[in-house]
Amino acid sequence: MKVVFRTSDAPLPRLVARLVAQDALPSDLDAVVREGAAAARFAGKVGQVFEAFVAHDAGVKRLALAGLGKADATERSASLEKAGAALTAKYLTSGETSLAIDFSGSGLSGAEAASVLFGARLRGWRHDVYRTKLSDEQKPSLTEIVAVNAPEGAAAAWEIESALAEGIEFTRELVAEPANIIYPESFVERAKARLEGTGVEILVLGLKEMTELGMGALLGVAQGSVREPKLLAMRWKGAEAGASSSSGPTAFVGKGVTFDTGGISIKPAAGMEDMKWDMGGAGAVAGTMLALAKRKAKADVIGVCGLVENMPDGNAQRPGDVVTSMSGQTVEVINTDAEGRLVLCDALTWVQKEYSPKTIVDLATLTGAMIISLGHEYGGMFANDDDLAAKLDAAGKASGDKLWRFPLGPSYDKLIESPIADMKNVGPRYGGSITAAQFLQRYIDKGVAWAHLDIAGMVWADKPGQTWDKGATGFGVRVLDRYVRDVLEA
Repeated sequence: MKVVFRTSDAPLPRLVARLVAQDALPSDLDAVVREGAAAARFAGKVGQVFEAFVAHDAGVKRLALAGLGKADATERSASLEKAGAALTAKYLTSGETSLAIDFSGSGLSGAEAASVLFGARLRGWRHDVYRTKLSDEQKPSLTEIVAVNAPEGAAAAWEIESALAEGIEFTRELVAEPANIIYPESFVERAKARLEGTGVEILVLGLKEMTELGMGALLGVAQGSVREPKLLAMRWKGAEAGASSSSGPTAFVGKGVTFDTGGISIKPAAGMEDMKWDMGGAGAVAGTMLALAKRKAKADVIGVCGLVENMPDGNAQRPGDVVTSMSGQTVEVINTDAEGRLVLCDALTWVQKEYSPKTIVDLATLTGAMIISLGHEYGGMFANDDDLAAKLDAAGKASGDKLWRFPLGPSYDKLIESPIADMKNVGPRYGGSITAAQFLQRYIDKGVAWAHLDIAGMVWADKPGQTWDKGATGFGVRVLDRYVRDVLEA
C-alpha cells in the first residue's frame, strides 16, 4: 500500500475520508450527511465507519467518516491505527484504487496522523500469491492512501512508521509462506534479498560450520530433515553513525523452525499445517532488522535466526537421545517436539561467544502452554533482569505488541533434572512455559540481561484483528523496534 501526501488544492480521488472524534461531528458536513450519520448511529467511536455519496461538480463523491474515539483515551495510538485500518478494511476490495484521508479539522499532531496512516497500510496487507481464481470483487483494488492537509511533522513521522510497516510486512510474508517455499536455505536467501543495500552485515553458518562449533542441540533437531539447517546473523551498526554504544551490542535471537512435525514425537495430523509458522520468532527478528535499517536506527543490534526443519525421518533424533550443546551442557531429549529450546540454546551460546552482547531478547513460538495461559491477547515474557523486563513491558504497551511477565526461579529447575544428563528438554505438563524458559536461562552468561518472549499465541490469527487480516500478524517487530527507540536510541 503506497502512501502519498498532497494538499487539498491537488486533484483528489473519488473516495475521501474525514476523521471524526467521538461525539464531535464536523459542523461543515452537509446536512444530509449529518442526518444520515445520526440515523446510522455513527458517533465517531473507534473503528466506526459511515459512508455517504454526495454531489460534486457534475459527478458524485464517495465520502467516508471514520471514528477516532475519545481524544483522552488510553492507548491513543492504537485507537488511531484502528481508525485507519477500518477504512482500509472497508474499501480494500471496493473497486476504488485510491483513498484520500483528509486531516483538516482532525486536531491530530503529525505523529498521530502517521499512526492513522500506519494502521491503514498494515490492514491492507494480504497474502494472495497462490490464489488464482479470485473474482474481481474479491481482489484487492485499493493501492494508494492519499494524506490530505496532513498536520506539520506528519511526513517526517511517516518516514519512520513506513520503515516499521515494511518490517512487519516482511515478517508476515515469511510467516505466511508454506514450508515448501520457506525453509532454512530459502529463508536466508529471502532475507539477503530484502536486506541488500540497507547496510546490514550478514553472516550465514551452514551444517559444516555448526558441526565444527559443536552445536549438537540445534543439529539434533535438524538431522531428520533433508533441508540443511542454517544460522543467520544480521548486524546493524547504526550507533557508529550517531549515538555510541558503551555497553556493547544488543542481540535479538529468533526460533526459526520452518516446519515442525514434532519429529518422532509426532504431532496430531489435525492442524499440523499451522506449523509453518513455527518460525515466527525468526521472522520477527528478520523483520525488525529490516525496519531498523530502513529507518537508520542509531543503535548497534544483532539479529540471529536459528533455522531448522523438524521431521520424522529414519535419521531423526529419538526420545531418550542425549545431545551436547555448544555450551558443553548435555541434554536428554525426552520429547522431540520440544525442539525450539534446543535450537535457541545453541543460537544463544553462539551470539554470546561471537559478539558479547550485554542484552539479549529471544523470541519464539515455544510452547502451547503459553496459549493456554494467555490466549491470543499477550505474548509471555520471562526475564532475569527487572529493568529489562520493565522496559520491554513499556515498549509492549506503547507499540501494541503487549507482553505479560511470568516468573522464573530455582524451584522450577528440579522439574527439568535428568538422571543421565545435565538436564532434560521438557518437564511435566504443568508450568510448561516456565520450565522452557528455565531451560533457556541455563545458556545465558553471567552478567547478561536476558528476556525470553514466548509468542506462540500471537504470530497467527484465525480471524481479522485490529490492523491485520486473518493469518500472519507480524507480532514481535513492533515491541523490538519500540525498545530500540525508547532505550537504545534515547
